[in-house]
Amino acid sequence: MMSFTSSTRSVPTTSAVPRHVAIIMDGNGRWANNRSLPRFAGHHRGVETVRATVKMCLECGIEYLTLFAFSSENWRRPQEEVKLLMQLFLRALKHEVKKLDRNGVCLRVVGDLSRFEPELQALIRASEQRTVHNSRLVLTIAANYGGRWDILQAVRRMLNSNPEKSDGWDESDLAPHLAMSYAPEPDLFIRTGGEQRISNFLLWQLAYSELYFTEVLWPEFDALAFEAALASYRQRERRFGRTSEQLSAGSLPAVSLTDTRIDA
Repeated sequence: MMSFTSSTRSVPTTSAVPRHVAIIMDGNGRWANNRSLPRFAGHHRGVETVRATVKMCLECGIEYLTLFAFSSENWRRPQEEVKLLMQLFLRALKHEVKKLDRNGVCLRVVGDLSRFEPELQALIRASEQRTVHNSRLVLTIAANYGGRWDILQAVRRMLNSNPEKSDGWDESDLAPHLAMSYAPEPDLFIRTGGEQRISNFLLWQLAYSELYFTEVLWPEFDALAFEAALASYRQRERRFGRTSEQLSAGSLPAVSLTDTRIDA
Protein backbone atom coordinates (compact mmCIF):
# COMPACT_ATOMS: atom_id res chain seq x y z
CA MET A 1 0.00 0.00 0.00
CA MET A 2 1.28 3.45 -0.92
CA SER A 3 2.13 5.62 2.09
CA PHE A 4 1.58 9.38 2.29
CA THR A 5 3.06 12.15 4.38
CA SER A 6 1.19 13.03 7.54
CA SER A 7 0.92 16.80 7.96
CA THR A 8 1.38 16.48 11.74
CA ARG A 9 4.52 14.36 11.48
CA SER A 10 6.40 16.02 8.60
CA VAL A 11 5.99 18.86 6.12
CA PRO A 12 4.15 17.71 2.97
CA THR A 13 5.20 18.79 -0.50
CA THR A 14 2.78 21.37 -1.90
CA SER A 15 2.13 22.99 -5.27
CA ALA A 16 -0.11 25.64 -6.83
CA VAL A 17 -2.56 22.94 -7.87
CA PRO A 18 -4.04 20.95 -4.98
CA ARG A 19 -3.31 17.27 -5.26
CA HIS A 20 -6.47 16.33 -3.34
CA VAL A 21 -9.74 18.26 -3.20
CA ALA A 22 -12.54 17.27 -0.81
CA ILE A 23 -16.03 18.73 -1.16
CA ILE A 24 -19.23 18.84 0.87
CA MET A 25 -21.87 19.22 -1.82
CA ASP A 26 -24.43 21.35 0.00
CA GLY A 27 -27.45 23.25 -1.30
CA ASN A 28 -29.31 20.80 -3.54
CA GLY A 29 -32.55 21.10 -1.59
CA ARG A 30 -32.41 24.89 -1.40
CA TRP A 31 -31.68 25.10 -5.13
CA ALA A 32 -34.86 23.11 -5.78
CA ASN A 33 -36.93 25.08 -3.25
CA ASN A 34 -35.87 28.35 -4.88
CA ARG A 35 -37.42 27.04 -8.10
CA SER A 36 -40.56 25.59 -6.48
CA LEU A 37 -39.31 22.10 -7.38
CA PRO A 38 -39.25 18.99 -5.17
CA ARG A 39 -36.01 18.57 -3.22
CA PHE A 40 -35.14 15.50 -5.22
CA ALA A 41 -34.87 17.63 -8.36
CA GLY A 42 -31.95 19.40 -6.69
CA HIS A 43 -30.21 16.11 -5.93
CA HIS A 44 -30.71 15.01 -9.52
CA ARG A 45 -29.24 18.28 -10.79
CA GLY A 46 -26.38 17.83 -8.33
CA VAL A 47 -25.31 14.64 -10.13
CA GLU A 48 -24.72 16.74 -13.23
CA THR A 49 -22.46 19.01 -11.18
CA VAL A 50 -20.53 15.96 -9.97
CA ARG A 51 -19.96 14.96 -13.59
CA ALA A 52 -18.73 18.45 -14.47
CA THR A 53 -16.47 18.63 -11.40
CA VAL A 54 -14.80 15.34 -12.28
CA LYS A 55 -14.13 16.73 -15.76
CA MET A 56 -12.63 19.93 -14.30
CA CYS A 57 -10.35 17.94 -11.98
CA LEU A 58 -9.11 15.88 -14.91
CA GLU A 59 -8.38 19.04 -16.86
CA CYS A 60 -6.58 20.71 -13.92
CA GLY A 61 -4.42 17.70 -13.07
CA ILE A 62 -5.96 17.16 -9.65
CA GLU A 63 -5.23 13.58 -8.63
CA TYR A 64 -7.82 12.95 -5.90
CA LEU A 65 -11.40 14.18 -5.57
CA THR A 66 -13.48 13.20 -2.53
CA LEU A 67 -17.20 14.00 -2.39
CA PHE A 68 -19.40 13.80 0.70
CA ALA A 69 -22.55 12.25 -0.75
CA PHE A 70 -24.36 10.92 2.32
CA SER A 71 -23.35 11.29 5.95
CA SER A 72 -24.06 8.88 8.77
CA GLU A 73 -26.38 11.58 10.13
CA ASN A 74 -28.37 11.92 6.89
CA TRP A 75 -30.48 8.91 7.86
CA ARG A 76 -32.33 11.43 10.04
CA ARG A 77 -33.85 13.01 6.95
CA PRO A 78 -37.41 12.20 5.82
CA GLN A 79 -37.65 8.52 4.86
CA GLU A 80 -38.92 9.28 1.37
CA GLU A 81 -35.96 11.56 0.62
CA VAL A 82 -33.50 8.94 1.86
CA LYS A 83 -35.15 6.31 -0.32
CA LEU A 84 -34.91 8.55 -3.37
CA LEU A 85 -31.26 9.34 -2.61
CA MET A 86 -30.44 5.63 -2.49
CA GLN A 87 -32.19 5.12 -5.83
CA LEU A 88 -30.27 8.05 -7.31
CA PHE A 89 -26.97 6.63 -6.05
CA LEU A 90 -27.79 3.26 -7.60
CA ARG A 91 -28.78 4.80 -10.92
CA ALA A 92 -25.74 7.07 -11.02
CA LEU A 93 -23.41 4.11 -10.48
CA LYS A 94 -25.08 2.16 -13.28
CA HIS A 95 -24.83 5.03 -15.76
CA GLU A 96 -21.56 6.73 -14.84
CA VAL A 97 -19.05 3.95 -14.15
CA LYS A 98 -18.47 3.11 -17.80
CA LYS A 99 -17.64 6.75 -18.52
CA LEU A 100 -15.38 7.00 -15.45
CA ASP A 101 -13.52 3.91 -16.55
CA ARG A 102 -13.10 5.23 -20.09
CA ASN A 103 -11.56 8.44 -18.71
CA GLY A 104 -9.08 6.73 -16.41
CA VAL A 105 -10.94 7.45 -13.16
CA CYS A 106 -10.62 5.05 -10.23
CA LEU A 107 -13.80 4.96 -8.16
CA ARG A 108 -13.74 4.29 -4.41
CA VAL A 109 -16.64 4.37 -1.96
CA VAL A 110 -15.92 4.80 1.75
CA GLY A 111 -18.25 4.55 4.72
CA ASP A 112 -20.27 1.95 6.58
CA LEU A 113 -21.82 0.24 3.58
CA SER A 114 -23.48 -2.51 5.63
CA ARG A 115 -26.67 -0.45 5.97
CA PHE A 116 -27.20 -0.27 2.20
CA GLU A 117 -29.37 -2.71 0.26
CA PRO A 118 -27.48 -5.79 -1.08
CA GLU A 119 -27.98 -4.66 -4.69
CA LEU A 120 -26.28 -1.33 -3.98
CA GLN A 121 -23.45 -2.98 -2.06
CA ALA A 122 -22.83 -5.40 -4.93
CA LEU A 123 -22.85 -2.59 -7.50
CA ILE A 124 -20.37 -0.58 -5.42
CA ARG A 125 -17.98 -3.53 -5.26
CA ALA A 126 -18.32 -4.21 -8.99
CA SER A 127 -17.76 -0.53 -9.86
CA GLU A 128 -14.65 -0.34 -7.70
CA GLN A 129 -13.29 -3.53 -9.22
CA ARG A 130 -13.92 -2.33 -12.76
CA THR A 131 -11.95 0.89 -12.23
CA VAL A 132 -9.32 -0.32 -9.77
CA HIS A 133 -6.44 -0.09 -12.26
CA ASN A 134 -7.16 3.52 -13.31
CA SER A 135 -4.83 6.22 -12.02
CA ARG A 136 -5.63 9.48 -13.79
CA LEU A 137 -7.99 10.55 -10.97
CA VAL A 138 -9.15 8.80 -7.80
CA LEU A 139 -12.79 9.72 -7.20
CA THR A 140 -13.96 8.84 -3.69
CA ILE A 141 -17.61 8.94 -2.73
CA ALA A 142 -18.18 9.12 1.03
CA ALA A 143 -21.52 7.39 1.68
CA ASN A 144 -22.92 6.63 5.13
CA TYR A 145 -19.63 8.11 6.27
CA GLY A 146 -18.75 10.03 9.42
CA GLY A 147 -15.37 11.22 10.63
CA ARG A 148 -15.91 9.85 14.13
CA TRP A 149 -17.06 6.51 12.69
CA ASP A 150 -13.87 6.42 10.62
CA ILE A 151 -11.57 6.96 13.60
CA LEU A 152 -13.43 4.44 15.76
CA GLN A 153 -13.45 1.75 13.09
CA ALA A 154 -9.75 2.36 12.45
CA VAL A 155 -8.97 1.84 16.15
CA ARG A 156 -10.99 -1.38 16.17
CA ARG A 157 -9.27 -2.70 13.05
CA MET A 158 -5.84 -1.78 14.35
CA LEU A 159 -6.39 -3.55 17.66
CA ASN A 160 -7.93 -6.59 15.97
CA SER A 161 -4.91 -6.87 13.68
CA ASN A 162 -2.36 -6.02 16.36
CA PRO A 163 -3.70 -6.82 19.85
CA GLU A 164 -0.35 -5.90 21.35
CA LYS A 165 -1.04 -2.25 20.40
CA SER A 166 -3.54 -2.03 23.27
CA ASP A 167 -0.53 -1.25 25.47
CA GLY A 168 0.41 1.79 23.39
CA TRP A 169 0.15 3.06 19.82
CA ASP A 170 0.82 6.16 17.76
CA GLU A 171 -0.43 7.85 14.61
CA SER A 172 1.59 5.66 12.26
CA ASP A 173 -0.09 2.57 13.72
CA LEU A 174 -3.60 3.92 13.21
CA ALA A 175 -3.28 5.67 9.83
CA PRO A 176 -3.22 2.51 7.64
CA HIS A 177 -6.63 1.50 9.00
CA LEU A 178 -8.46 4.73 8.18
CA ALA A 179 -11.02 4.51 5.38
CA MET A 180 -8.94 6.73 3.08
CA SER A 181 -5.47 5.40 3.84
CA TYR A 182 -4.98 5.07 0.06
CA ALA A 183 -5.07 8.86 -0.45
CA PRO A 184 -3.01 11.86 0.69
CA GLU A 185 -4.64 14.31 3.06
CA PRO A 186 -6.86 16.86 1.27
CA ASP A 187 -5.04 20.05 0.31
CA LEU A 188 -8.27 21.93 -0.27
CA PHE A 189 -11.66 21.45 1.40
CA ILE A 190 -14.66 23.11 -0.25
CA ARG A 191 -18.17 23.46 1.12
CA THR A 192 -20.88 24.92 -1.06
CA GLY A 193 -24.21 26.34 0.06
CA GLY A 194 -23.04 28.97 2.54
CA GLU A 195 -22.67 26.86 5.68
CA GLN A 196 -19.30 27.12 7.43
CA ARG A 197 -18.68 23.82 9.19
CA ILE A 198 -17.15 20.46 8.31
CA SER A 199 -20.10 18.35 9.55
CA ASN A 200 -18.21 15.25 10.73
CA PHE A 201 -16.39 14.92 7.39
CA LEU A 202 -12.78 13.61 7.32
CA LEU A 203 -12.07 14.79 10.86
CA TRP A 204 -8.65 13.13 10.94
CA GLN A 205 -7.63 13.98 7.38
CA LEU A 206 -8.53 17.71 7.39
CA ALA A 207 -5.98 18.61 10.07
CA TYR A 208 -4.03 20.99 7.80
CA SER A 209 -6.34 21.33 4.80
CA GLU A 210 -7.15 24.79 3.47
CA LEU A 211 -10.86 25.49 4.06
CA TYR A 212 -12.98 27.29 1.47
CA PHE A 213 -16.64 28.15 1.95
CA THR A 214 -18.86 29.56 -0.78
CA GLU A 215 -22.46 30.77 -0.95
CA VAL A 216 -22.84 29.04 -4.32
CA LEU A 217 -25.31 26.16 -4.12
CA TRP A 218 -23.96 22.82 -5.34
CA PRO A 219 -26.12 22.60 -8.51
CA GLU A 220 -24.68 25.98 -9.56
CA PHE A 221 -21.04 25.15 -8.72
CA ASP A 222 -19.66 25.60 -12.22
CA ALA A 223 -16.20 26.17 -13.70
CA LEU A 224 -16.09 29.80 -12.53
CA ALA A 225 -16.97 28.81 -8.96
CA PHE A 226 -14.38 26.04 -8.98
CA GLU A 227 -11.72 28.36 -10.33
CA ALA A 228 -12.53 30.85 -7.55
CA ALA A 229 -11.85 28.10 -5.01
CA LEU A 230 -8.57 27.20 -6.69
CA ALA A 231 -7.57 30.88 -6.88
CA SER A 232 -8.19 31.22 -3.14
CA TYR A 233 -6.07 28.14 -2.52
CA ARG A 234 -3.18 29.57 -4.54
CA GLN A 235 -3.15 32.62 -2.26
CA ARG A 236 -2.87 30.59 0.94
CA GLU A 237 0.37 30.39 2.91
CA ARG A 238 0.67 26.75 3.91
CA ARG A 239 2.95 26.83 6.94
CA PHE A 240 2.25 23.49 8.65
CA GLY A 241 3.28 24.91 12.02
CA ARG A 242 6.20 26.99 10.72
CA THR A 243 6.50 30.77 10.58
CA SER A 244 6.06 33.09 7.59
CA GLU A 245 9.71 34.06 7.99
CA GLN A 246 10.79 30.48 7.48
CA LEU A 247 8.81 30.29 4.26
CA SER A 248 10.19 33.62 3.03
CA ALA A 249 13.72 32.40 3.67
CA GLY A 250 13.04 29.28 1.66
CA SER A 251 13.40 27.10 4.72
CA LEU A 252 11.29 24.08 3.81
CA PRO A 253 12.84 21.21 5.75
CA ALA A 254 10.97 17.92 5.74
CA VAL A 255 11.30 17.76 9.50
CA SER A 256 9.92 14.59 11.04
CA LEU A 257 8.01 15.38 14.20
CA THR A 258 7.69 13.16 17.24
CA ASP A 259 4.47 11.17 17.25
CA THR A 260 2.05 11.43 20.13
CA ARG A 261 1.84 7.92 21.54
CA ILE A 262 -1.42 6.68 23.04
CA ASP A 263 -0.66 4.47 26.04
CA ALA A 264 -3.11 2.31 27.87
